[in-house]
Amino acid sequence: MAKQKKRPEETKLDQLKYLAYVFLELDIIPTKFSPVVVKHPFTDNGVVGIPGKNGELLMVNLLDDPGALQRWKELCSQRIREADTPFKIALMITKPYQFAFLKYAAPVLSEQDLAHFLTHAWICTEEPNMDPNLSKRQLLSMFRSIDPQKLMDTDEYAVFCELDEVVTVYRGVTSYNEENIRALSWTLDRKTAEWFAGRFGESGTVYEAQISKAHIHAVFLNRGESEVIVDPKHLIDIAPVQEQAQGLEMKF
Repeated sequence: MAKQKKRPEETKLDQLKYLAYVFLELDIIPTKFSPVVVKHPFTDNGVVGIPGKNGELLMVNLLDDPGALQRWKELCSQRIREADTPFKIALMITKPYQFAFLKYAAPVLSEQDLAHFLTHAWICTEEPNMDPNLSKRQLLSMFRSIDPQKLMDTDEYAVFCELDEVVTVYRGVTSYNEENIRALSWTLDRKTAEWFAGRFGESGTVYEAQISKAHIHAVFLNRGESEVIVDPKHLIDIAPVQEQAQGLEMKF
C-alpha cells in the first residue's frame, strides 16, 4: 500500500495561486444560454463588466471580444496575486468547478484549509455525491483525514458530540438519483428527506438506515437540512419508509 503523503502544516499559497492561474487559462465553454450563461472556473456569465480607460464600467462579451477577454483575465490574475489567504482563492472559483479545483489543490492545503475548502465545496455544489471530479472514495478519504471539529462550526460540532452511539438517518431520492442510495449525504431529519424525495414535482422514496456514530464524519446545519456525512459502507438496515408526509415545505 502506497504511503500517504504528509499534509503540509501551512498551505503553500504560491502553489495554490499557480493552480488558480492554470484554471484561469481554461477555455470558456458556451451553453445554449450563451452569452449570458457560460462555464468557466472564474465566471458563470459571458457578459461581464470591466473598467474602461476613464474608469467607466464597460459591459463586454468575453466570447466575441478577444481584447476584452485578455483584459478580464488580467483583472482576475490581479485578484489572485493579491489574495492573502487560501480561502479567498476558493471563493473566486465558480460552483461547477469547486471540486475540480479542490482535487488538485488538496496536496498543498493544510488540514484547516482543506477543511474550509471541502466544506465550502460540499455545501455550494448541487450534487456533491455525484460530482465527476472526486469519487465517493476520494471524498470520504478527505473527510476522514480531517479532525471533525475543523469541519464544523460550534453549533454543528455540539450536535455531532451529542449524537447517540447508533444514529437513525434518512435520505430522499427521486428518479434523478435513485441509483445513488448509498451516498455520503444523509439527514437526521425525516421531513428533510421527504422534501428531497418530493422536489421537482416527483414522488420519490425516503430511505431510513442505521449507522454507528463512529462512521459519521460531520454534521452540517447551515442549509437547514440537518445533513450528516457518513461512510456509506457502514449503513445498516436500509429500507424505504412506507408512510411519508405530504405537502411539506423546506424553509431556508
